[in-house]
Amino acid sequence: MTYWIQKNKNSLIIIGVVSILIPLLYVSYKVFTAEGNSASISLEFNPILGYALIAYYILLIGLIIGYFIHWLISNIKLIINLKKEKAKTELMHLQSQVNPHFFFNMLNNLYGLVGTDPKKAQALILKLSNMMRYSIYEGENEFVTLNEEADYLINYIELHKIRYHKKIDVTFESNIQENYKVKPLLFIILLENAFKHGVENLIDNAYIHAKISTEGNDIHFEVENNFDSEIKGTSGIGIENLKRRLELVYPNKHKLSFSISNNVYHAQLILKQL
Repeated sequence: MTYWIQKNKNSLIIIGVVSILIPLLYVSYKVFTAEGNSASISLEFNPILGYALIAYYILLIGLIIGYFIHWLISNIKLIINLKKEKAKTELMHLQSQVNPHFFFNMLNNLYGLVGTDPKKAQALILKLSNMMRYSIYEGENEFVTLNEEADYLINYIELHKIRYHKKIDVTFESNIQENYKVKPLLFIILLENAFKHGVENLIDNAYIHAKISTEGNDIHFEVENNFDSEIKGTSGIGIENLKRRLELVYPNKHKLSFSISNNVYHAQLILKQL
């Protein structure tokens, strides 16, 4: 209907103008051809014709108002759809920024391992392939199961354990129920941040403790790691990326908090089921 109106817009305008002018021209003709002098012109219309003209103009006004309401609703819908498309495009752009430097680092590690430890390189390639497949394909889905997201985090941790040549204490506790859905690739940013600003800069005694759980309608994710306070770090685009994505997909349904105490960094994300 909207497409037909847009296509025939000019024709409809002409029909509307003509529809208004014809009765006016008819009335004008009756006035100027009525008998009588110029000071007093007597009009004797048929009452039925008069009622018909009134009904006609009421109908015409109704059509004009109806068209205006239709035009207004169509434009409101267009604005809403444009905002949704803009948000969707921005969200896709933000998701595409998740983990790129991690994959580059892992590929650099693989390059060195292929010649010195082929079996270890094979294990890395397999896990990295699974992670990249999840990021590319599952990451495009509107929702994934919480179990799938937890498996992705476990693979990420296992890759880091293989990658480092030092002893690190990394634990991941999962206590989740079935049938929970979540937007993909949200938790990984907090876990990645813990490795980047904690384990990467500590020579020994580095640890990361992560936990994901469900309670009622809420999903809880927590990450705690120690860090070297003497090394100045920057938050980079990761956390800002996460904050913006949460605003887009979990408006008023999330809580993201950070705390620092005695060289220990704690991040917590709580999501409500959509």
